[in-house]
Formats: sequence, C-alpha cells, structure tokens
Amino acid sequence: MLTESSRAADFPSLKGIHYLNTAAESIPPVCVNEAVAEYMHHKSLGMRGRDFHFPRVEACREIAARHLGLATDEVSFCSCSSEAYNLLASALQLTPQDEVVVTDLDFPAGATPWLTAPASSRPVTHVWKNQQGALALSDLAPLLNERTRLVQVSLVSFYNGHRIAYAPLRDMIRTLAPQAVIAVDVTQALGRVALDCQDADIMISSTHKWTLGIHGGGIIGIPQKSAARLTTSAGGWYHIANAFDADRFENPRIKPGALSFSVGMPSFAALYALNASLRYLENVGMEKIIAHADPLVARVHAGLQELGITALSAAQPGCSSGIVAFTHANTAAINDALLAQNIHVMHQVGRIRIAVHGYTTAEDIDKLLATLRNMM
Repeated sequence: MLTESSRAADFPSLKGIHYLNTAAESIPPVCVNEAVAEYMHHKSLGMRGRDFHFPRVEACREIAARHLGLATDEVSFCSCSSEAYNLLASALQLTPQDEVVVTDLDFPAGATPWLTAPASSRPVTHVWKNQQGALALSDLAPLLNERTRLVQVSLVSFYNGHRIAYAPLRDMIRTLAPQAVIAVDVTQALGRVALDCQDADIMISSTHKWTLGIHGGGIIGIPQKSAARLTTSAGGWYHIANAFDADRFENPRIKPGALSFSVGMPSFAALYALNASLRYLENVGMEKIIAHADPLVARVHAGLQELGITALSAAQPGCSSGIVAFTHANTAAINDALLAQNIHVMHQVGRIRIAVHGYTTAEDIDKLLATLRNMM
C-alpha cells in the first residue's frame, strides 16, 4: 500500500489512474476480492456454509473491536450506517420534550432520523453550524442543556474534512448536558486516522470507504457503560437471546448494547470483506498510513493556497484528516479536465472533494495540482 511494489501487487486496478475519491468509494485490496470469493465458495455449500459464516463474523468482530479500541462484545454489525442510526433512534425513544444537536457538517444518515420522526415523537433538533468550515465549541454551548438527550457529530466531516477536537467536545457535553448520549460517526475516520473517541457512547461507521471493505455493512461500537441505555427495541431475531426458546413469545430478551443492533442475518459477504480489509490495514500499520498520507494532505492544502483556492476547511496540523475540499464557479470544467488526466475526485455542483489514503502517491498529488494550475 505504501510502496510502488506493494501498491501494484495489492491494488492492480489503480494502474494508470490517480484515485483521490476514497471518501466516497475505496479501492479494496486483492485480499478483499479473495475474501468475497471465499464467501461465495462457502455459500455454495448450502447450509454447511454456515459452519464458516458465523466464525468469520466473530473474527471480524474481534478485529473491528481492536480498530475501535473496544472489547469484542462492545462491537456489532448491521447493514449500513443509516440502519444503525435508525436503530439508535429506536433505542433512545425520544419525545417532543427532548432535544437533539446535530451539525451542518454531518452526513444525512446521522441527522435525519431526528428530523423525520413522527410529529408525536419528534424531538427538538438544534443545528450546530460551522463557521468558515470549522465547528466552534462556543457555538455549541448555547445549544446544550438538561433536556439534551443526544449530540450527534462526525469525527471527520464528509463535506470538507474538518476534524473535531474530541476531548474538549466531550468535556463540554458532559458538563452542560449530562443526560446526553454522545454519538460519533467515524465513517470518514476509521482506517485513515487514529481514533480518539473511544469513550463516546456510540461509534458508527460504514464499511466501504477508508476501511477498504465493500457495501452492505455497518459497524457499531457501544462501550459497556452505555449498553443498557443504548439497547434497541427493534424487532428481529439475531439480537434476541431466546429467539427460539419456549418463552420467546411471552418474554423476548434482547441482547444488550451493540449486540442489539444486529437484528437479522448478518451480511456475510460484507463481513468477510471487512475482516480481510481491517486485517490488511492492521498489517500495514495505521501509524505508517498516517505518516505517509498526512504530508500528502498538507501538500494539497499548500498547493491550493498557491493557486489562490481556499479550502473549505483549513489545514489542521496534528489533527488531520484525509479530506480536502473546495468550491469554485467552474467545478464541472475542472472535473472534466481532471478526468481527462485519469484523476478521480468527488464532484458535486460547485464543490470538489479530494481524498488521500495510504495508496495515494506523491505523483497523484503532483498531477492533481498541475492540472488545476492549468485550469486557473
């Protein structure tokens, strides 16, 4: 991943392209392709395949827990981050007397469950708004009080790459809103930056971005201290401890905390893939990925500044992320010029987003900046 030879061996599909769009879709390493093929082999065994499926889920739980900094029984899986947030809503059982805080840098999955709830149960939702691409604690403080039941943030924003300083955020919430659950979306962080939010009440991530997995998975981490409070009431079977016992209709018993978020049959293909991708990242070493990729992010920031382009979130030395984004009047033309050079970024009307991972090279960044320079 970090050298020319390992990159060529592990990511052959990157040959001839400059891929800077991991924040939307990652390129899985070869071992993930092999893991999915292994799942299909096991699936072809019919019922006997389950002898392999369920142990692989437990192996994935163990490696995911290591990456999150939690115990294995504090981690579980569902189908995607959107499902995880809706299950969180069912666990919280909020009312119109409760208050929720979300940010305008959050992905919709973490913000919409509270906004779209039926009027009879919809909590009061406050939006913590960014100022010049950053979230200031001074703007959060007035939104917190004794009625606050949830503060939802992203450790790294999908929109502009802003990374929250977690410790002071946590301390403020615990002081001003002691009843609040702290929920952290780590989708744009897990697999790319060192996590520092292990004492959040819940961490949620998708599996197809920086973790280098595939679609169909969602990761949930809930420490034991928050398990009783964050046990979903959703129906299902896989999260029911006595799902097939004689008393299942009289007294269904839901497994506590994170385990309650796996309500149905696991998405085995996604978890085979995730098990392989997280072990791949562990073998490479997160510290090596950070040491390789962070200077490239800094080079993007410096290069944009040289071109007179202001990033949507300022460089954060010592608190970096893998994302740099900017707006421009001619983003469609810029994206066309980048694609002509086989440079792949995320383009939405008015915004370009650049993502730098361990398989990104200095040549990728130089090519990006040279193409932008020709457009300015």
